Order: sequence, then C-alpha cells, then structure tokens
Amino acid sequence: MRCNHTVDQKLVMAHVYGHCDFFKNNAFFAHTSRKMMDEMANHGVRVRGYVERYGEDEVESFIDRCMSIDDLIDIHSTAIKRRPDSTRYDFKEKEEESLKLTRFKSKDYMADYINPPAVLKAEEEERKKEMAAIERTFPERPEKDVLLFLIEHAPLKPWQRDVLSIVRDEAYYFAPQGQTKIMNEGWASYWHSTIMTERALEPWECVDYADHHSGTMATSRGRLNPYKLGIELLRDIERRWNTGQFGKEWEECEDIDVKRSWDKKTGLGRQKIFEVRKVHNDITFIDSFLTPEFCQEHRMFSFGYNEPGSNYVIESREFQKVKQRILFSLTNAGKPFIYVVDGNYKNRGELLLRHEHNGLDLKLDKAADTLANVQAIWSRPFTCRP
Repeated sequence: MRCNHTVDQKLVMAHVYGHCDFFKNNAFFAHTSRKMMDEMANHGVRVRGYVERYGEDEVESFIDRCMSIDDLIDIHSTAIKRRPDSTRYDFKEKEEESLKLTRFKSKDYMADYINPPAVLKAEEEERKKEMAAIERTFPERPEKDVLLFLIEHAPLKPWQRDVLSIVRDEAYYFAPQGQTKIMNEGWASYWHSTIMTERALEPWECVDYADHHSGTMATSRGRLNPYKLGIELLRDIERRWNTGQFGKEWEECEDIDVKRSWDKKTGLGRQKIFEVRKVHNDITFIDSFLTPEFCQEHRMFSFGYNEPGSNYVIESREFQKVKQRILFSLTNAGKPFIYVVDGNYKNRGELLLRHEHNGLDLKLDKAADTLANVQAIWSRPFTCRP
C-alpha cells in the first residue's frame, strides 16, 4: 500500500504555484509591497518595544480595538486620487488665486467685454460661499478611510498613533485578497487540477487526488464555495473563447439549436483566462462572465431567511437576482460602507459617521462593538446615522 503523503505534497505545491502566479500578475496586487515580510518583522519589533515600555495589557487592549475596525479603510484609494493636490492647508494668497481663476488678459478697450464686472463679482461671491462651506466642514468631504482620519485627528499618544498606522498598513496589504477571493482560489484550483492530471500524477495516485480535490470543490447549503465557483467560471470562459461563443454574432443569434452546436474553433480560451487573471477582481469577474446558461447548468439560486419558519429558503432562481445577490455579497468585501461626515459635529468635537446603504445591511450586534471601539479611540462622543 502506497502512502498518500506524496499526493498531498504535489497538490499543495501545484496549488501554491497558481497562487504565486496570481499574486505576481493580478493588477489589484500591483501596489502591494514585495518586501512585506520584512516590514511586518519591523512592525513586530516596534510593537514589542511598546509592550516593554507601556505594559502588555495596555498595548494588547489597544491593538484589539484597532484590529476590530481594520476594515474601515478605502480599498479603492490605491487606484483613485481622492484628494486634490491643493487643500485648505496650502496657505495661498486668496486674491492671487482669484485673479488666476477669473481674470483674462485683454486690451484696455476690451476689458469690460472680456471680464464683465458683474460676472466677476458673481463668481467671487460664489467662491466665497464655497470657501466658507469648506471651512465649516471637517473633513471637506466624506472620508471613507476612517482609520486615516483617526490617525490624523484623534487625540492619540505617539505610540498609539504608530500602532494604528501599522494596523492600517497591513489592512491595505491584505485588502486585495478580499477583493479577489473567488478568482484567486479559482485560478489556483484550475492550475493544480491541470498540473496534477496532465503532469504530476502517477497512475496509483489518481484516487487519492480525486478524493482530496472533490473535498475542496464540495458545496454546502447556504454558503458559496469560492474554489468551486472560481474554477468552473474560468473553465466556462476557456470553453466559450475556444469555441467562439462570444461577441456580437453569438449574442445576436436566436437559434437555440445553432447555439447548442456552435464551435468556431477560435482556440482563444487559454489566452483569455490569462487576460482575465491579469485585470479583473471578483466583482468585475462575476459581472462580466457570469451568464444565465452558467447559472442554469450549475443550478445556482439565491436564498433568504424565512422568519416564520426560522429557516433558509430558496428566494429566486432568476439570473439577475442570483447575480445581484452575489455582487452585493462581494461589494466592499461584504462590509457596509461607513464614512466620516463631520469631525466636529455640532461644534462639540463629536465624530459623525454615516452608513451608506448599497445593498449591505448593518449587523447591529457587530456594529455596536465596532462603534464602541471607534469611540474609545476617538475618546470623545460620536454619532452614527444612515
């Protein structure tokens, strides 16, 4: 009887190989540090120094509070410029700025035509109103990166500010994994199955491999298996692009029999999935490539909680509802959108947070714990509203 440890080792190595390829080439990991292990080691040294200086209980308690809110970041800020280069802290001469924005060079005899006094006066009044509104608002616009706002404005001790910065840096490092869970696991599963079945397996290892692989791909009621959905959707993309089942001609064809036997032998499947691996995250992956035919073939449905029966029931098998439910669960990594609206609410130093509802409800028990920890870090009263 042969030992199956060799199969496990081959399977793990093949799976990790797929993950490494995904981490290296997916666009959403492009901003992450390639030396994060060294940076985390430095983080550990700094935290241990604080423990020796201020005591383990105090530092650990503060870290627990920070870790409980480490998802209150702006995961898209790495690719989107949220703040303009000039802010109200760039102390410029307002008069000179006004002249640049409203006055145009002209000959003296054309001055009233090129720069009408009434228009200039109206623009100046409008600008004064905008500046007054900005000065009254703190921050200038709703801030999604709650951790950054707390780092910059909460009354923290220097070591606490540093610890919160460490938690935020590591949260941004791991955020792309939450954005690409289905694709990442699907890609690794696709390649471990390809490598194992085409290259690595010996004949006597097939049964053990099939047993382990099927366990990974198994689905259960009420839970989405990212391994299964990812690998099947990648295989579906490869099949469609190999047979030419995409593009205008395919979409406009209304003959079911023709579609059933459609095969243009384009052979673009492998090229397409490499392209998908490079530029997509889970949301764009599902939105772009989940099809009604795929949902029907894999018997996908959305479910909801039935309060009278105290159980979960099938809510719908309609494609759009199934797709919408999946996309809602992936939006913002399944977490609600929380913004800092005002850091000096009612001029009392209170923190005003807003929950922006985009299909994701607040779980009140978890929200209460989160708000308690935010208040402990802010150390002043705060308010949260929808």
